Amino acid sequence: MKVYICNKSCCPAVETVGDEVLIGEGANTVRLKKNEWNNLVQKILSGELHSV
Repeated sequence: MKVYICNKSCCPAVETVGDEVLIGEGANTVRLKKNEWNNLVQKILSGELHSV
């Protein structure tokens, strides 16, 4: 799965690859393990993390 952060394919993306989730583009990419990604999603859904 690959989802672009904006409506254009030139924007950074969130992509699942194997057991990792990649966020960003090129040298500016962060790699999260599935459990780290799921923890991040849970913090967003619970309201612990929110819009800035």
